[in-house]
Amino acid sequence: MALCASDLGIRIRLARGLISGFCMLRPNPVEPNQIDRELHGMLEKARPGFEGIPNFLRILANSPAAARACLAAEGALAQGRLSEREREQIALAVAEINGSKYCLLAHAAAARNAGLSGEEIESARRAAARDAKAAQMLRFTQSLVLQRGEISDEDLCALRKAGFSDAEMVEIVANIALNVFTNYLNILSRTQPDFPPIACPPSCPP
Repeated sequence: MALCASDLGIRIRLARGLISGFCMLRPNPVEPNQIDRELHGMLEKARPGFEGIPNFLRILANSPAAARACLAAEGALAQGRLSEREREQIALAVAEINGSKYCLLAHAAAARNAGLSGEEIESARRAAARDAKAAQMLRFTQSLVLQRGEISDEDLCALRKAGFSDAEMVEIVANIALNVFTNYLNILSRTQPDFPPIACPPSCPP
């Protein structure tokens, strides 16, 4: 039975691991020339301005199904009610909570492109913002992640008073879920950073 390029690449990496005397436990980035042409094009377009394909997306390419699902979710949420700024603020808050250094770097770069200042990026990591509505969104995000969805009526009331609709509330949860997935995969894979460094407070993981 013929092997596709990605299957062959996986077998080569596994063989190398066994020959050198250890088991390759964690997912490794797929070489760009081993990614299906259609998916390769999707991954390149997913991060405009980035030369090549970021390491995270190369790890995601181990499962074309997961890669397509992740990109589809990102694309759909980009067309939703929350602005790019708001989505990046949520991403930074979630990455800080989960301790995903790679995602902090990636979303700090994306946040800068979305117009956030360095101070706003650092604030978002602490689930804070000068804007009252954004601050409430981030407090809600932080509570939802830390309490695993168990939100009090008081917290919901505060979010409502800040002006968030049912649609926006659902999209906050959807963005959190997407970022938890990317955080966990990057932590699991120990993805090598390929984004510019940012200032890292003592609470930031090494």
